[in-house]
Amino acid sequence: MSYVIDRRLSGKNKSTVNRQRFLRRYREHIKKAVEEAVSRRSITDMEHGEQISIPGRDIDEPVLHHGRGGRQTIVHPGNKEFVAGEHIPRPPGGGGGKGGGKASNTGEGMDEFVFQITQEEFLDFMFEDLELPNLVKRHLTGADTFKTVRAGISNVGNPSRINIVRTLRSAHARRIALSGSSRSKLREALAELERLKREEPDNLGDIQAMEAEIGHLRAHIARLPFLDTFDLKYNLLVKQPNPSSKAVMFCLMDVSGSMTQATKDIAKRFFILLYLFLKRSYDKIDVVFIRHHTSAKEVDEEEFFYSRETGGTIVSSALKLMQEIMAERYPINEWNIYGAQASDGDNWNDDSPICRDILMKQIMPFVQYFTYVEITPREHQALWFEYEQVRESFEDTFAQQQLVSATDIYPVFRELFQRRLVT
Repeated sequence: MSYVIDRRLSGKNKSTVNRQRFLRRYREHIKKAVEEAVSRRSITDMEHGEQISIPGRDIDEPVLHHGRGGRQTIVHPGNKEFVAGEHIPRPPGGGGGKGGGKASNTGEGMDEFVFQITQEEFLDFMFEDLELPNLVKRHLTGADTFKTVRAGISNVGNPSRINIVRTLRSAHARRIALSGSSRSKLREALAELERLKREEPDNLGDIQAMEAEIGHLRAHIARLPFLDTFDLKYNLLVKQPNPSSKAVMFCLMDVSGSMTQATKDIAKRFFILLYLFLKRSYDKIDVVFIRHHTSAKEVDEEEFFYSRETGGTIVSSALKLMQEIMAERYPINEWNIYGAQASDGDNWNDDSPICRDILMKQIMPFVQYFTYVEITPREHQALWFEYEQVRESFEDTFAQQQLVSATDIYPVFRELFQRRLVT
């Protein structure tokens, strides 16, 4: 029995290139399907793959063929149904494969093309062209922030890093330097030998002596090694400090009694989308979860998304806690600080101006970007209008959007974190 072993590097992924080409070709269809999937999925199913449908007409391949060309005369047989000048009706359709029509025994069509994208592909399309605004490199942290760069040529090094061109150039220069005087004497000796043979052919003693001198000079030159150990040159690699982009995202969620279960679900969907985006796109990032009603508390991921605690509404408690954590754990000269707040806009009226003052004086001057998402179908309340004053003062680093239903989450998320062109 014969066994065939496939040792090609792409033996198990022969169709990977074709699949990537296919995904690029139908990018618009896939992005639309991803956007629809985000709005209809449950919280726990947010990061799974997705089934994509493409209309059959959009996957038709172009066909090149030769036309008939020239002048042709065709005689069609007669018939009993039509006479000259009558219009032939369009043939009845049917069988398009998309459902919704009546049964027919004529016509043909094609079903929509359906395929599955993986979790990785789904997240790639979901977070395409998104980034944290105003991210800068601030501080040198740890050994993992060093990168290896080329730093010229060294006389010692690893044989795998030998620079062949510089080595041969050094060897050539050494041979020229050590044999320069001998080559000059050799040229003079050759010229003298030629003169003796031309002018004094009978002077055999001088001719033989000159030939012996030439042989001695050539032997001396030939004894020089083509390559010596100190000719070897190596590419020098050094570790260069690389400023790291450390960032922290504060997630502030209102869990007061005015937040209905549907409103909380929309807020959680928004923060799950944000959490997936941060963890997938950035290596060095901290996420601080803060829940608040009349008081605010820093919680872990599990409690943030699944705790059922509720109460009254004092939004400033969350902002005060955020400011305290910033001052205690995240120096502004080392960290890029971001904030995202979700609420239904309901707040104790005397507290909304306090929220504005805390943002304008204690938070916004030190953060890279802050977003406020208000989840309500109603008219805006005092908190929204106070935040509008913040937006007027910090136009580039503060954004606020309204969410009415789950279908608004993904479009609003993309608008808030869309990659901006650097001018």
